Amino acid sequence: MQTADAQTLVLCALADGPKHGYAINTAIAELTGERLGVGSLYGALARLEAKRFVEPEPSDAEGRKRPVRITAEGRAVLERELRSMAQVAAAGLRRLATGAA
Repeated sequence: MQTADAQTLVLCALADGPKHGYAINTAIAELTGERLGVGSLYGALARLEAKRFVEPEPSDAEGRKRPVRITAEGRAVLERELRSMAQVAAAGLRRLATGAA
């Protein structure tokens, strides 16, 4: 899986609410049938946080599980990316249908 793909998957997993790393990976597995490797998951989270597309959930307790949530900017980026992916998928499927032997 490529870096941008991992970031998109993480944003998708967070679209319905805050999650910690294991829950993010579980949501990704439900979407794709595969889990991200630990390095890919936490690398994607670090890059998304640096871009301010995700942020830590405010918490009084400092536990091992650190929930993160998607930001408004992250949600807008995700929507643009998904719409673009949908256009590419639709065009590819049309081309497959017209190129059938």
